[in-house]
Amino acid sequence: MSDHEHQHHDENEDIVVTMTDEEGNEREMVLAFTFDVEERVYAVLLDYNDPEEEGVIMRLEEENGDTVLVNIDDDEEWDRVVSIYNELAEQEQA
Repeated sequence: MSDHEHQHHDENEDIVVTMTDEEGNEREMVLAFTFDVEERVYAVLLDYNDPEEEGVIMRLEEENGDTVLVNIDDDEEWDRVVSIYNELAEQEQA
């Protein structure tokens, strides 16, 4: 998933992002939750129409006063983020 566009909603509504993958297919993704790793914030996005499908994790960054989603390209960063995500998921299940 690379390109994305945000749909702004009221505070009580889900945050939905339209993402376009490498083949040009668009998917609506809902922001499920965020978590911090080493002073960076990451977002877990789930398919809006199929929340049971595997999600996507992206880094949140500030750019010109807006929050944007950024792909995680660094393998070491990805490994740290997935490790923390797995720990959080295990705690949720306990």
